[in-house]
Amino acid sequence: MTDFTAIALLSGGLDSATAAALAMEAGGRVIGLSFDYGQRHRRELQAANTIAEALNLAEHHTISVNLASWGGSSLTDQQQALPTHGVQEGVIPNTYVPGRNTVFISIGLSLAEARNADRVVLGVNAVDYSGYPDCRPDYLEAFQTLANLSSKVGREGHGPRLWAPLVTWSKQRIVEEALRLGVPIESTWSCYSGGSKPCSVCDSCRIRDAALRDAGRPDLCSSENR
Repeated sequence: MTDFTAIALLSGGLDSATAAALAMEAGGRVIGLSFDYGQRHRRELQAANTIAEALNLAEHHTISVNLASWGGSSLTDQQQALPTHGVQEGVIPNTYVPGRNTVFISIGLSLAEARNADRVVLGVNAVDYSGYPDCRPDYLEAFQTLANLSSKVGREGHGPRLWAPLVTWSKQRIVEEALRLGVPIESTWSCYSGGSKPCSVCDSCRIRDAALRDAGRPDLCSSENR
């Protein structure tokens, strides 16, 4: 018997997998939703399928939304170089994809209403908050207001809640929770490059590897899996 139904936006990365696992631990029947948006690192979609099976999600959908049609990000335009120097305070990196979370959450809310889901689970976290505008608490609060106003269930007073359990967490804490929950970290994919193995030099690999080392699991670092 589950307590609620949740739509988990599942990228295939560590954060979204951990958020989905937390929703399951809280008693949720979890439906995964992934996006092929023209990202250079489509390898993450294979990871999303693996994670959905490992967590035994109730359903898993992958939707194509080709944001690469107009580029605007190093994740969707291979002419742009990926950043490799770490997150810089006050600087939004070129890995930011214009409108990505707004599009994804909107589709998640559509699926939530169709499935009578109570939550839309997001893996946004404090590391992303330092750079991306659509991973910040004020954005989520504003989007919740929009979600309540833009749907039948919202107008009736029982619209789905945006749930971002990791938003204030450090990357190390996310790793520690993933280990506690039994998330198959080795099957997740965080690398921004389009290779078959993690590059270990892009910002995402560097942040992930630092957290794994701090959590005492250097064996899971990208540099160990090349």
